[in-house]
Amino acid sequence: MTAKPRATWLMLTCFGMILFLCIGQRHSFGLFLRPMSMELGWERATFSFAIALQNLVWGVSQPFTGMLADRYGARRSFIAGGICYALGLYGMSQAGSGLQLAVSAGLLVGIAQSCTGFGIVYGALGKLVSAEQRGMALGIVGAFGSLGQFAMLPSNQALIGHLGWSHALLIGGGLCLLMAALAFGTPAGAGKPVASTGQSMGQALRQAFRHKGFLLLTLGFFACGFQLAFIATHLPAYLADQGLSPTVGVTALAIVALANILGTWLCGYFGEKFSKKYLLAAIYGIRGFALAAFVLLPVTPLTTYVFAAVMGLIWLGTVPLSNGVVGQIFGYQYISTLYGFVFLSHQLGSFLGVWLGGLLFDMTGSYQPVWVIAIGLSAVAAIISLPIDDRAVQARPVHV
Repeated sequence: MTAKPRATWLMLTCFGMILFLCIGQRHSFGLFLRPMSMELGWERATFSFAIALQNLVWGVSQPFTGMLADRYGARRSFIAGGICYALGLYGMSQAGSGLQLAVSAGLLVGIAQSCTGFGIVYGALGKLVSAEQRGMALGIVGAFGSLGQFAMLPSNQALIGHLGWSHALLIGGGLCLLMAALAFGTPAGAGKPVASTGQSMGQALRQAFRHKGFLLLTLGFFACGFQLAFIATHLPAYLADQGLSPTVGVTALAIVALANILGTWLCGYFGEKFSKKYLLAAIYGIRGFALAAFVLLPVTPLTTYVFAAVMGLIWLGTVPLSNGVVGQIFGYQYISTLYGFVFLSHQLGSFLGVWLGGLLFDMTGSYQPVWVIAIGLSAVAAIISLPIDDRAVQARPVHV
């Protein structure tokens, strides 16, 4: 990684804490659905659309923030993202209409997440570490994101309970502003290409979009986004509808985050030992069985916690694996850009998962149709992951 272990760990800690704050706050938005909707007299679809828009904006902007990070480095992206996250949460705390919520929680926070999320962090880090150490480094930094999910869930729930949802968002915005300061603990040129292959960014994109494995990976990631965003946003409300206390929902999401600390590290570790595409197929398959069992069994605290633990072990494991497949095939010169397009598919799935969750609930009074869709997507994603050709390709100009 670097010649000085202390500098290495400082770098990994700063990268990790940026993910800690970005992903931790994102994982907590579902806690605000019921209190905001009830106090402001909104239907669930209003809040759901704003969070769905957040996921969509994150995905649509990710290729462009990735291009900027590949060209100018990631530090500027982290600074802009931290400021944008704080402004978005402040606006969300003051929102009195669905439009104001969509602009703050949807547009501003979505852009912030694209600047401070996995696409930029993993892309920059992947260029700073050797191939032998890459899986371990990505796993360590990814575990910080999982730890953020675990830590910020109960803290946000406590803030909502004691101070109200508006003040909880204001405090969250202040914490997210720290990402701008943490950016200075990352190398100034983090994310810039360390060696050129002679291939332009446009040529790299054309080569990727003509590669069948890249397209299959991108399609499979749609299922991941749909499932995770739906569960993170709607699980607390779904459990409350089943007669369980709000504590069960918070505990379930905390278990997801806690299990994912180990799960993300393990996926990064095993991704260097075994075929990443087969690990992805296995993860999607396990998710499908876990979702089906949860829907078919009686909803109790015990079944909920077991479901949360299983999902947590494979929650964000697809991220280092998918990022690794892209780097394995195309190299790391334009990794943030190429992964940005893969992640766009993930966020299109996230948009539909969150939005359909609220829309179909308002239409039918049940989340059951969305659970069924999530199960079906698991099967599709597992099947199409198997034929991915993950062999390295030569980074050569593509003539049209």
